Amino acid sequence: METIYLCIVIFLLCLAVFDLFVGVSNDAVNFLQSAVGARVAAFRTVLIIASVGVVLGAVLSSGMMDVARHGIMMPDRYSFHEVMTIYLAVMVTDVIVLDVFNTLGMPTSTTVSLVFELLGGTAMLAILKVMADPDLDYGMLLNSNKALQVIIAIFVSVAISFVVGMVVMWISRVVFTFN
Repeated sequence: METIYLCIVIFLLCLAVFDLFVGVSNDAVNFLQSAVGARVAAFRTVLIIASVGVVLGAVLSSGMMDVARHGIMMPDRYSFHEVMTIYLAVMVTDVIVLDVFNTLGMPTSTTVSLVFELLGGTAMLAILKVMADPDLDYGMLLNSNKALQVIIAIFVSVAISFVVGMVVMWISRVVFTFN
């Protein structure tokens, strides 16, 4: 049985490397897409700014995934086998989803996809455990309050970004319009 877990861990490491490649390229595409399309600067300048943005995002975003990891799932309520199943499903799904979205040219967020994949995997396993043992409760297996906080934070951050972007665009139009 330990051999299968070793194989799963090695497979997860390979998927993590591939997911890192796909995730960083996804973040770079999100940075580059509108700037290159609008031709706001030279391609080299856009690449430099995008690379700085990706590095800053990687350095400063450590808290979000920690909240998702500790907030959505309660690992002490699951066996090692079940936790490995959730993480394996999350990693395989993440690589497939990000690759499909990148192939189709659709924008997506790596953090949001990981959060919802973890939520879906945990919810499905919680449903299976509750069906097998009626004494269990979803609240014991899935931290729905924290998951709801994470989901609301994602939507609020999108709304704040929209409003701030609109204000910055309005100010720049007022400043740079000479009519």
